[in-house]
Amino acid sequence: MNIKFSPPDMSEAEVEEVAGALRSGWITTGPRTKELERNIASWLGTEKCVCLNSQTACAEMALRLLGVGEGDEVIVPAYTYTASASVVCHVGATLVLVDTQENSLEMDYGAVERAITERTKAIIPVDIAGIPCDYDRIYEIAERKRSIFKPQSELQRALGRVAVMADAAHSFGASYKGKMIGSVADFTSFSFHAVKNLTTAEGGALTWRTIDGVSSDDIYKQLQLFSLHGQSKDALAKTQLGAWEYDIVGTWYKCNMTDIAAGIGLAQFKRYPEMLRRRREIIKRYDDAFKPLGVEVLSHYTDAYQSSGHLYLTRVPGITAEQRNEIIIKMAEAGVACNVHYKPLPMHTAYKNLGFDIKDFPRAYAHFENEITLPLHTCLTDEETQYVIEKYTAIIKGEYIK
Repeated sequence: MNIKFSPPDMSEAEVEEVAGALRSGWITTGPRTKELERNIASWLGTEKCVCLNSQTACAEMALRLLGVGEGDEVIVPAYTYTASASVVCHVGATLVLVDTQENSLEMDYGAVERAITERTKAIIPVDIAGIPCDYDRIYEIAERKRSIFKPQSELQRALGRVAVMADAAHSFGASYKGKMIGSVADFTSFSFHAVKNLTTAEGGALTWRTIDGVSSDDIYKQLQLFSLHGQSKDALAKTQLGAWEYDIVGTWYKCNMTDIAAGIGLAQFKRYPEMLRRRREIIKRYDDAFKPLGVEVLSHYTDAYQSSGHLYLTRVPGITAEQRNEIIIKMAEAGVACNVHYKPLPMHTAYKNLGFDIKDFPRAYAHFENEITLPLHTCLTDEETQYVIEKYTAIIKGEYIK
C-alpha cells in the first residue's frame, strides 16, 4: 500500500469545468467566480460571499475592512497554523496568543477573556479539524467586554464590540447549533487549498453576518476593490463596449480568484454533499477501531455541532514527542503517510522572534507532544481505510498501549 495523507479528489467533472473556462476565453475573475460566490452564499445562508486566492487573503482583507492596524490587538490561539496569526502581523497589529484548554484543542476561553483590553479589536477562533468552536461562549465574552471596546472605524462602531473572525480553513460544510459555519461568526474565512475537503487548487472564500446599519453590498464592493488594486471596474466590466475607463480609488492589493480555479470549485461544490458523507463514514470506522484502544480522538458529530470531517487527529496518552515521531516513521514504513496538527506557533522561529515562548503555553505543547493525524480523505477506499486501521492498531498495541 501507498496511502497518501491528503491528495485532491478530482473527477472528470473538474476537468470539464476547467476546460470550459479555458475554451471560453475568460480565465481570470469572471462568470465562474461569481457563480461560485452565489452558490456558497446561498448554501451557507449569507447575503454575500467573496472568493479570493487563499484563506489568508480572506482573513487579511476582513481585518483591513474592519480597519484593524497599528496599535490594535488581535487574539489568536497558539495551537494553529501560521496563517491564523500572520495576517495580524500583515496589518501591523499586535498579536496576542492564548493557550488551549486542558482537554480540548479549542482556545482557552477564560484566557481569551483575560486577554481582552481597550486595544483588542478582534478574536480569531480556529475550527481545528473542521469542528466548530464554542461560538456562543465567544460572543458572550465579546458582549461582556463591550463597555471597554474603543472603536476606530465605522464598521467597528457598527459592531460595537470585539469582532469574531472565524478561521474556518478546515470547516467548510460544518454547522453549529443548526447554522452553517460561514453565517455564525461576524466574518468567516474558508480555505480551498489543495489539501482541503473542497479545493480550487489555491483559493478561499470570505463570508459575513448581516451587520445592522451596514450594507452587505457595500462590504462586497469594498472587498472587490481591496482584491483588485483598488480598481473601480474589474476586467469583466471593462470588456463592455466603450467601458475601458476606470479609476484607482486606493493603493490596495491583488488577491482575486481566477475562473480556472472557480471552475474546479464549481465541480467540487456539486459533489460536496457526497464527499462530506464519505468523510463521516471513514471517521466512524476510525472511531470504532481506535476508541477501544484508549487512543484519544475528537468528537466530530454531536447534538451541538456537525463537523466537516477535515482531519482525523489522534493522541496516544503518555508517549513523548520522540515516541510519537517513531510511530509516524513506522506508519510511513508501512506505506501510510501521517502528519501532526499542529506544532504550536511559539515553537517556530518567526514567533520566537516576536517574543513568544512555548513555556507560556504548556497545554498547547502537551497536545502537540503526542498528536498524530491519520489520512482522512475521499480518495480512501474501504480497503485502504481498513489497512490504516490495522497498521495503526498493531503499532499502538504492540509498543505503546499497555
